[in-house]
Amino acid sequence: MPQRTAATTNEDVRQQNLSAVLRLVHAEGTLSRSQIGAIVGVNRSTVTALVQELLDLGVVTDTAVKPTGRAGRPSLGVAADDRVVALSVSVEALSVTVSLVGLGGIVHSRVRHDLASAPSPRRFAHLLSSLVDGMRADIERHYRLVGAGVAVPGLVDETGVVLLAPSLGWRREKLANRLRDALGMHVTVGNDSSVGALAETRFGVGRGVANMLYLSGSVSGIGGGLVLDGTLLRGTSGFAGEFGHTVVDAAGTPCACGRRGCLQAEVDPTRVLQLLGRRGLDEDELDIELGLVKDPAVLNEVARQVDLLSVALTNFVNAFAPELVVLSGYLSVLLATSRERLSNAVQLHPVGAEGRKVRLERARMRSRLMQIAPAELAFEQLLRDPGRHAPGRLVP
Repeated sequence: MPQRTAATTNEDVRQQNLSAVLRLVHAEGTLSRSQIGAIVGVNRSTVTALVQELLDLGVVTDTAVKPTGRAGRPSLGVAADDRVVALSVSVEALSVTVSLVGLGGIVHSRVRHDLASAPSPRRFAHLLSSLVDGMRADIERHYRLVGAGVAVPGLVDETGVVLLAPSLGWRREKLANRLRDALGMHVTVGNDSSVGALAETRFGVGRGVANMLYLSGSVSGIGGGLVLDGTLLRGTSGFAGEFGHTVVDAAGTPCACGRRGCLQAEVDPTRVLQLLGRRGLDEDELDIELGLVKDPAVLNEVARQVDLLSVALTNFVNAFAPELVVLSGYLSVLLATSRERLSNAVQLHPVGAEGRKVRLERARMRSRLMQIAPAELAFEQLLRDPGRHAPGRLVP
């Protein structure tokens, strides 16, 4: 539910109400005016005025709402206009993915470029510019672009500086500035796991959950996000959620951080992919592979990683007491292969488990999550203040 805060002037109230309505239809889909009024907490005439202003700004559309009963005509509802779009960019050590995402989490198109090695920031900017250039004609003809959101597997501060991304070999890189120059548009950069947690709370299994732990794993490492009392915990400079550097085996594998046995060094899809003789599988493809595999070496490695993941999950549940734990990426694949073992760890071992109910779920959008999540960074200004940041109209 969109949160409304105290305002001091009528203009502040109007801006916050516009934001609340746009956030609502962006996350929930088509709603009637009466539903919007009930959720946001405003009367009918105010809803009518707010929706009309959002229609004039071109960020929502009128659309039919089917009646809940068997009879009756469809009523007129309000939906986010998915022609208002953002470029959603995800960079990993061996791939760059660019998706065109509309309001409401609608993916219009997607292009993925595989790499032989991790790109330098300069090479990444050049490659991204080339990929976006191939999409510009379609964007200019059919959509209204608000900017780009970029998800990076590393520490990213609030100004878009990548302080450290070990899997990419980046350190103190002013990525947002570099990409703004390369693309000629507003660019927002964030940590991939934090934006994944944000998207999962808006569109996925975490909708309406006040206390949620989100963990994501890939070849780039493990990160996460923590929602406490309905608020995404950001920490100093936005660095909260580095769960991958929790030690689960003090005598284990060396980690890039300098210690041994960190969660992301031990629970690593690279090991499984090497045993499978495969490279570059996405979440859904690896799901299928592990569902069919009979090789004892692969099964033993998966079991070893699941046991270490269960240790980490127990610690996290004890520390933060979430009502929901969401696993994404490679970690969700491990959940699919070993749900009973991981669920038992979460339910039975935490302190005070007798009076605690914790759900353990896969991220609902699977491999689509990181197509959608970075776009939320680009949409944030528009969602916060539609009147100021709505993009220009299309020219017929």
